[in-house]
Amino acid sequence: MKYTQNEKILQVTEKTLIVRVDIAKEKHHARAFDYRGVEYGRRLEFRNNREGMEKLLAWAMDLMR
Repeated sequence: MKYTQNEKILQVTEKTLIVRVDIAKEKHHARAFDYRGVEYGRRLEFRNNREGMEKLLAWAMDLMR
């Protein structure tokens, strides 16, 4: 689906969790924000493997509670 920039912005609500991931070869870093740009929790560092991706998912799910 193609959305205009305004349509994308309108999809962000008070219940939206925005996760930004800085990818690298070995270690990635993730941060989570609410719809206003306020950071949730602490930065997460995780490795570029299955365990790292599971760690990222668990971290994001925990923040959504």
